[in-house]
Amino acid sequence: MSRGGGRGNRRGGHRYDRGGDQRLREAKDEQRQLIDDSSEIIKTFKQFALQLDAKHDRHERIVKLSRDVTIESKRIIFLIHTINSSNDSKKEQILDQANTRLKQVETNLFQAIAKELVGEDPHQFLRAFSAGLQEYIEAKTFYQFMVSASIPHWNEIQKDLTFAQEATEEGAEASEIQTPVLPTEYMLGVGDLTGELMRRCINCVGMGELDACKQLCGFLRQVYRIFAGFDTFGYKEFGRKTYVMRQSLAKTENVCYTIQVRGSEVPKHLLAQAIHMSMDNPDEDEGFY
Repeated sequence: MSRGGGRGNRRGGHRYDRGGDQRLREAKDEQRQLIDDSSEIIKTFKQFALQLDAKHDRHERIVKLSRDVTIESKRIIFLIHTINSSNDSKKEQILDQANTRLKQVETNLFQAIAKELVGEDPHQFLRAFSAGLQEYIEAKTFYQFMVSASIPHWNEIQKDLTFAQEATEEGAEASEIQTPVLPTEYMLGVGDLTGELMRRCINCVGMGELDACKQLCGFLRQVYRIFAGFDTFGYKEFGRKTYVMRQSLAKTENVCYTIQVRGSEVPKHLLAQAIHMSMDNPDEDEGFY
């Protein structure tokens, strides 16, 4: 006698009811027929579905714009890094080009984001454009530092991202739209700037601008002193940026220390090589962590 004999149409000791699925589908069809599409509750939930779809579509459009901002801002940063020295004949030309491209980012991309946020709560979409905004602030402050050895105030950044909107109806007054720059987003962007200044410091060694290294180190100390005074408990991103900033400051101080100790005994063209060898990863980009 074979195993399982006498069990009939049973699998694994359980009877398989082939008609159960069919009866379940019929029951669901009956329930659908009982639903009244003209009911106010059904209409309300359908309206909710449309609103959610519109919100998700808007979120995706803002994310795409933010990605374009990030890409172009990185390119502007790389462009500024091509300045060889303070006496470079192409410095003014490079800075003018960087400024022009920053203006294009503002008018083409951030203005489009501002239009998407009209009539909406910007805090609901902050995560959609936060990365691009921080990268733009990093590029903007880096440009301004190369021009005047200072960085723009938060209000100046917000002013650059505020745009005039023409009246759509006859007789209506023109209004302003903006991509909001929260103080926390501004601070996070400035935190990223310190990494670029650290790289600039290392490049200055190779160009023989040793005094510029000390100037950059002093500025980084001021920024880190401000960041270190903030309570970052519960704000993981802020704490991470402060930690990376401390690493950038340590590398910059190591450069200045090497210049002070070995600057008189090592030729300038070999001093940069000695500094690179004393550092773990001088080209590490904290933006990918």
